Amino acid sequence: MSLATLGFVTIGLFLVLTLATRLPVIAALVLVPLAAGVAGGFGAEIGAFALDGVKTVAPVTAMIFFALLYFGLMLDQGLFEPMIRKVLSLVGEDPLRLCLASAVLPMLVALDGDGATTFLISVTALLPVHRRLGLNPLILPCLVALSAGVMNMLPWGGPTARAMAVLKSDVSGIFTPVVPAMAAGLGWVLFVAWWMGRGERRRLAAAHPAPGGIVPDPETRPSSWRFWFNLGLTLIVIVLLFRDLYAGLIQLPPLPPALVFMAAFAIALPVNCQGAESQARQLASHAASVASVTTMILAAGVFTGVLNGSGMTKAMAEMLAAAAPGSLAPWFSTIVALTAMPMSFVLPPDAYYFGVLPVFAETAGTLGQNPLEIGRGAILGQMTTGFPLSPLTASTFILIGLSGVSLRDHQRFAFKWAFGSTIVMTVTALLTGAI
Repeated sequence: MSLATLGFVTIGLFLVLTLATRLPVIAALVLVPLAAGVAGGFGAEIGAFALDGVKTVAPVTAMIFFALLYFGLMLDQGLFEPMIRKVLSLVGEDPLRLCLASAVLPMLVALDGDGATTFLISVTALLPVHRRLGLNPLILPCLVALSAGVMNMLPWGGPTARAMAVLKSDVSGIFTPVVPAMAAGLGWVLFVAWWMGRGERRRLAAAHPAPGGIVPDPETRPSSWRFWFNLGLTLIVIVLLFRDLYAGLIQLPPLPPALVFMAAFAIALPVNCQGAESQARQLASHAASVASVTTMILAAGVFTGVLNGSGMTKAMAEMLAAAAPGSLAPWFSTIVALTAMPMSFVLPPDAYYFGVLPVFAETAGTLGQNPLEIGRGAILGQMTTGFPLSPLTASTFILIGLSGVSLRDHQRFAFKWAFGSTIVMTVTALLTGAI
């Protein structure tokens, strides 16, 4: 069995075990690649491959670990209560308005181009409101994923930047032609939010027919000075996280996000929780969610580490590129666009953009199609609309961990809507001549 075939079997087995059975995702992330590595003759090296993968995700794991602890503490201390009350005052008890707000906020936060930050801020701000109104818990991660996915097409996002680098192009060659398609994608996200909100409005109206039937959670009101201290500390954290946006204006030390959250939590914990017993209770109250997310990311590191270290990822990319018949070149951009989103479940962005995309573009170019159209088709789905559902990206686990849902349920619920984003954008790109 070739390395490429072994890689596809590994990923296919992982998807089957996690989507069609009750095997825990963390078990599949660890056991499937280990078994595949041994089957491929890498038994002596598989430990090194796995540890290399774990080392790769270690900074992200540390950031998420302390970010969850920090934002959990801030939630417990009522820092977000004024924002929650403001959102509630704008949406009232209308699930439709809340769903629209849940789609718009991530669009704004995602302007920085970082999915993890988008998920941290959006879910932290909106989850208490969703819970207070009793919405389906799968709706928030779905809407945030849809918004962040389309916004990940921005030129400073990873997929578009990779496509420009590989095809030796710039914003005007790759991104500008698909701006109408991106706008259509954002319109689709708002439609989905409206559709879901309308459904939840009906469901909750039937469940709570009497006015005021939805009972708000009791509010936590911290002492005044602690509230302002927590607010100031959180603003500093946000400023440090978004330093790339104003790097040319203000010079700040390049602090890793993990260190930012470590320091912030180390400062906030003793200020808000006096005494070892109180601090231990605070840590224990969020231990389950922290362990769930961080262990999942470390397991994902094993998965990608084995696939990359053994060469399976590279072999899969080469097989996909070689299997494409040249006669399909005139339709490459459309085919690439429609397959890009599902390919996010199979290939990480580096393998796709640096392995598959160049060969597709070169083949299309020799047969008279503009190679840049291949790049435009790729960014309509591969690690854009697909990344918030892919088990190959750490930020996916941030999204589901913060939202308190399983990867299996999130994928089942959100896939059709995310693929719908790609279809809408592909049709628009075809109509406007972008692909």
